[in-house]
Amino acid sequence: MDYASSLLGLLPGGRRTPGLKELLATVGSYLPPDQVARVRAAAEFGASAHQGQKRLSGEPYIAHPVATAAILADLRLDADTLVAAILHDVIEDTPTPKDQLAERFGADVAELVDGVTKLDAIQFKNREEAQAESFRKMLLAMVRDLRVILVKLADRTHNMRTIQAMPPHRRRAIARETLDIYAPIAERLGLYNLKLELEELGFRALYPRRYRVLEYALRKARGNQKEFLQKIEQQFELALKKHGIAAQVETREKHIYSIYRKMLRKRASLAEIVDVYGLRIVVDEFDTCYRAVGVVHSVFKPMPGRFKDYIAIPRVNGYQSLHTTLFGPNAVPLEVQIRTEDMHRVAESGIAAHWKYKSGEDAGTMQQARAREWLSELVELQEDGSSEEFLESVKVDLYPDKVYVFTPKGKILRLPSGATLVDFAYAVHTDVGNRCVAAKVDRRLTPLRTVLRNGQTIEIITAKGAVPNPAWVAFVVTAKARSAIRHYLKSLRRTEAIALGQRLLAQALGEFNLALEAVPPQTHAAMLGEFGMKDMDELCERIGLGERLAPLVARRLLPVGAPQDGAQLPAPLAIAGTEGLLVTYARCCFPLPNDPVFAFLSAGRGVIIHRDRCVNVEDYRKHPEKWLPVSWQPAPERLFSSEIRVDVLNRTGVLAQVAAAIASADTNIHHVSIEEQEGDATTLTFELKVRDRKQLAHVMRVIRRMPDVARVSRTIASHARGGRADSEDLDDSDSNSHTA
Repeated sequence: MDYASSLLGLLPGGRRTPGLKELLATVGSYLPPDQVARVRAAAEFGASAHQGQKRLSGEPYIAHPVATAAILADLRLDADTLVAAILHDVIEDTPTPKDQLAERFGADVAELVDGVTKLDAIQFKNREEAQAESFRKMLLAMVRDLRVILVKLADRTHNMRTIQAMPPHRRRAIARETLDIYAPIAERLGLYNLKLELEELGFRALYPRRYRVLEYALRKARGNQKEFLQKIEQQFELALKKHGIAAQVETREKHIYSIYRKMLRKRASLAEIVDVYGLRIVVDEFDTCYRAVGVVHSVFKPMPGRFKDYIAIPRVNGYQSLHTTLFGPNAVPLEVQIRTEDMHRVAESGIAAHWKYKSGEDAGTMQQARAREWLSELVELQEDGSSEEFLESVKVDLYPDKVYVFTPKGKILRLPSGATLVDFAYAVHTDVGNRCVAAKVDRRLTPLRTVLRNGQTIEIITAKGAVPNPAWVAFVVTAKARSAIRHYLKSLRRTEAIALGQRLLAQALGEFNLALEAVPPQTHAAMLGEFGMKDMDELCERIGLGERLAPLVARRLLPVGAPQDGAQLPAPLAIAGTEGLLVTYARCCFPLPNDPVFAFLSAGRGVIIHRDRCVNVEDYRKHPEKWLPVSWQPAPERLFSSEIRVDVLNRTGVLAQVAAAIASADTNIHHVSIEEQEGDATTLTFELKVRDRKQLAHVMRVIRRMPDVARVSRTIASHARGGRADSEDLDDSDSNSHTA
């Protein structure tokens, strides 16, 4: 251990890189000597493990984990966390196995280190996937032990302090990740000091020029602010003392990144932002906070609508305080926070404010309980979908909650700004969201996409058998709602793919007068083993998604010696329009029931239906193995999109007249576009919702009778004019079924 011991004198102390001497002094101020000895032993072990390794700055590598532990020691964390912080890179960057750490420093320390370790040993498709998967692992480790994220945040904080040694492109990437992920996590967990430092360092690394400009302007303004704020502090102190309230009044220093974000949000200049001054009043008792509000309101008038009570309704990270904004001298806004000493500790240190951790017990404060509740929701989110989707969902949930609404029983739910009634339903319970059909806001029926406002009482109406609407994904904002809807759609897609695959395989086997049920089980098993699939459902799913061709699978299932040539033509696949996600009607040609159609299998998308005149199917005609014979069922069961071109004389009100004629034919207009032609002509293109070819012919006949209409035709994709340009005249004389 000579090398390790020598590091005691090699690690210089300082704000950016605290040394081992400073770490042990801080630890000794609140932990017993035997725990201080464990921290020293961990430093010596880490120094030996990292022997010969250096950081880009040139200092010994062990300086980084020691500085990481010093950041956590300032938060008064336990010895296991500090030991894990010192050893957090040992598994990843040295040959030291996890078992050795567990044997030397205990299982808790080994698990903490493993939770922080990245997944560098696994090969990923790209860097983004690797980062997302590493982040997923870290968050799931947090669920087991919250100290994992504390170590990771401290690790990131010290890396940001020393980021200047990195090349510029790496600095920007790390800074962006810090601002997008780690600073919001620190805020969510109530670690206010770490959050502010991560934001400041991230902003400086990502936008160095903007940072310097703002820093210079604020430094110039600070001289005038100091004298101004001292006078206000004295006024508050005298007023509070006069009313018998013992309080500490201090100036809240404004931070560069928060000013920058406010400038962006309000599209305001720096001069408009720096005139907002902040003060904090810390009192001894809970009820004194409310008395102090009355006092400060007697000194300066409050701004209407700017009082917020985060004591009665704490923020999601446990933060409690009273906020009020006053009209100060010369009408300068004064932002004032009022809180107790205990609330102040929580505001600064969050879940680390009263750290108590006992293995096997559900110990901890309200802040830790809320953090664990949030993390348990993340477990549900990660069960389905890719790592990138998980990371995207977590990002959505990281930003501060601003909307507080009530259930009919008076329970308060906190949701992100912009949350809708569907988000509320899923926040109550996933089953409530899945079966939601309507909602009442303050006892009045309201559309489900309505955005929530503070103080509303929400009642969700559910129905047995109801399912999520895919359109909800477009407007929900919470990760839980989005994840639940996507999970349902994926399950629905799989179910539909299996059903379609079974129909296609049965159709292909029908060519050989063979039923799927007649195939011997051993033939099934042999084929599944050859394809590497676990069961027939998986095979049918692949067929339905177009990833396996049903004719080839059918030939593989034929009995040995059965003739494979001269099979009869298969019966067409009947299309009703209600097949769901795995049958797609091409938007280049808008096929309708009774149109001659062409169908083919597209990998991952299932069956694609085109009109047989559509130019986009020409390439697919070269691959007959992907063709599918299809026919329309006699009675369509849904509305289909179709598109018509209407050439009209350019007269006032002609668009309204044509639209009224379409409506009179009991047809809905989905979209309309206008194209000016030469002379006195205009072309109107309508996308309509119709039942079939016959209804479309009726609509066209109604329009054709209008005096200002020169021509009506149905559009179809073509090479002729580079897109959806050719047209087809249509009448309702032919309503027979067509097969292709």
